[in-house]
Amino acid sequence: MKLTYIFHSGFALEFSEYSIIIDYYEDTTGKDRGYVHDYLLKKESPLYILSTHSHFDHFNPEILEWKKLKDNIIYIFSKDILNENKAGQTDAIYLDKLETYSDKNIDIKAYGSTDIGVSFYIKADNKKLFHAGDLNNWHWNEESTEKEIKQAEYFYLQELNLVSSDIKYLDLAMFPLDPRLGKNFMKGAEQFIEAINVKIFVPMHFSSNPDKISAFEPIAKKHNSEYICWKNNGESITI
Repeated sequence: MKLTYIFHSGFALEFSEYSIIIDYYEDTTGKDRGYVHDYLLKKESPLYILSTHSHFDHFNPEILEWKKLKDNIIYIFSKDILNENKAGQTDAIYLDKLETYSDKNIDIKAYGSTDIGVSFYIKADNKKLFHAGDLNNWHWNEESTEKEIKQAEYFYLQELNLVSSDIKYLDLAMFPLDPRLGKNFMKGAEQFIEAINVKIFVPMHFSSNPDKISAFEPIAKKHNSEYICWKNNGESITI
């Protein structure tokens, strides 16, 4: 399996017989140029397009136009995208929390989020993968009240407990590390790898502060996770 970091929370996962794109926002070298447009959309094999929720930095309506370029695309979206009229009933398969999708290639289960939409647990080619979407311990420590921080913590731990009660091991986790949260921006990620055995942890949602995410590497190593510290859009690893 080849994993390519596209931008922000967007990734491409390539297998021998199909590929998956998750939370496309823009391409590796701009809005309509780069690894997706110049390579992935031109591959003959099936392409799955997943979107965890309707926020503009996770769902770009342009992806619905790709079916004009490629006839073997399967769209799998969080149901809030349909509810907010960002896509039509027949445009995609829609999943709510705890709903599933399966075919001969992949199995997907939607879990919750601490914002809108869902997170995705994906089983593909004997790999167990997780894309968190906007599931995170989102509290702005320097700005929030103590009550708001406790509420955010409680909400996150509820969702994390649900995930970790079902999932004990992941080959790969894609999870937010957003330095805009302030001094405790890594807390949700550390809680995640404390609860679930993660072989490879890859950060996302850091695009405005890529220089700060290296701080998580010693935490990942402490929990026996390999950490991928992206430096540029379009970087890839093979798993």
